[in-house]
Amino acid sequence: MSVQKTVFGRLPDGRQADLITLSNGRIEAQISNYGGIIYQLCVPDKAGKKANLILGHDGLEGYLVKGDYHGALIGRYANRIAKGRFTIDGKDYQITQNEGETALHGGVTGLNQKLWDIVELKDGEEPSLTLACFSPDGEEGFPGNLRVQVVYTVTANDGLRIEYFAQSDKKTPINLTNHAYFNLKGDPAQDILDNLLCIHADAYTPIDADSIPTGELAPVQGTPMDFTSPKPIGRDICADFAQLKKPMGYDHNYVLNASKEELPCIAEVQDPQSGRRMRVYTDQPGVQLYTANFLDGSEMGKNGVPLQQHHALCLETQNFPDSVHQPGFPDPFYGPGRDYHYTTIYQFDIG
Repeated sequence: MSVQKTVFGRLPDGRQADLITLSNGRIEAQISNYGGIIYQLCVPDKAGKKANLILGHDGLEGYLVKGDYHGALIGRYANRIAKGRFTIDGKDYQITQNEGETALHGGVTGLNQKLWDIVELKDGEEPSLTLACFSPDGEEGFPGNLRVQVVYTVTANDGLRIEYFAQSDKKTPINLTNHAYFNLKGDPAQDILDNLLCIHADAYTPIDADSIPTGELAPVQGTPMDFTSPKPIGRDICADFAQLKKPMGYDHNYVLNASKEELPCIAEVQDPQSGRRMRVYTDQPGVQLYTANFLDGSEMGKNGVPLQQHHALCLETQNFPDSVHQPGFPDPFYGPGRDYHYTTIYQFDIG
């Protein structure tokens, strides 16, 4: 069991970003306080050989590009808000539009571009890192002074637990997640289309031409969106199905089935080649499945390997996109009297 801190690099203004390594002796996570980035997550395969499962860049410089979300903490509002507008108690707010007319992942300067404070490093059977940051009232147009803490823990049973806490002094929408790109092969030069995926969701939220939910909760049964039983990710990804055309694959929120468990397993992915299996646990109502559709080889990844389409998948646990406009979606507003708190675990073994 160990916790180590090293220098990751320096920001353009001279501030130092650190890299914290958490290990339980079997799996190892490297996390930066810049953007809360999961830089590496090394997990053994069926032969016991460890490899990094997270796509990203070789050093800090690659993550300083505006709009780079690889492995980072996302907020204030993960995913999309239509027109960048919402209303709270009769008052209209306009936030930064950074994807056409849409507000994506918190705007131009989201939590992924902040240098977070390292609050605590804890060694032991379950080593952990606690990060904190502050977003002032009006940043990117959002109301409220927002204080966020995120705790990363490498668990005794080979999981990476991420626990999110936030408080605001004004009512404001909050939706936090981590944008890790997983490649269970441990080889970014190979795609993940043969990975077997199961998502415990009988419905999803269809999107319009701007990738904004229509408000409908559509059944997955009988469609290419159905992952209620394990199937290869690539089986239906090129199907003649309108929802898969514009995003060039899966980029959709799944409505997770209700569960009596406090932290239910909501998804499982298995790579038949390496034998690695990842189970995802969360108490959030949704998960965004994204199959790295817009990676096109123009970005360089670790070890000089270009980042290519469908060479990773994201399972971003969160509230539904554009919940600020959909009264039928879970309530995304928090503030005095209602704090934000949820947990996600990515747990690994050999299937």
